[in-house]
Amino acid sequence: MPHPKTMEFDGRLKKLFDEVDHYLEDLYGHRYTLNPVRSARGETANPETDGLFYVGANFTPGYGSELGRGYIIQVLLSTLEKVDEDVRREIYETAADKVKELLPVHFPERELTVRRDKNHFKIQGDFSLGEI
Repeated sequence: MPHPKTMEFDGRLKKLFDEVDHYLEDLYGHRYTLNPVRSARGETANPETDGLFYVGANFTPGYGSELGRGYIIQVLLSTLEKVDEDVRREIYETAADKVKELLPVHFPERELTVRRDKNHFKIQGDFSLGEI
């Protein structure tokens, strides 16, 4: 069972990514046809499971990375259309910029930043749980 402070951190991170998801939907959601097996934006209670985008992150211990551990930001598009690589890169960079903007809002007590790690963007900084 996860530690309560880990669950609280993950919940705040989820809210941040839901905001980024809505931001990307507003900017790019009209540009591509939604995959027919995916619910339209707002049809579910969870932005991860509807609309054009899935935005989230996976923790990595950072083996093989010059930057080390952190959360790798993921942005997936739910469309059957071909999305040009330049547009994918633009969307990913826009998402990373929005995450960077929202980190101090959702985590004002922590020093967190977004940095490029080769082909990915990674959230790095203070992931400590404090006093246990």
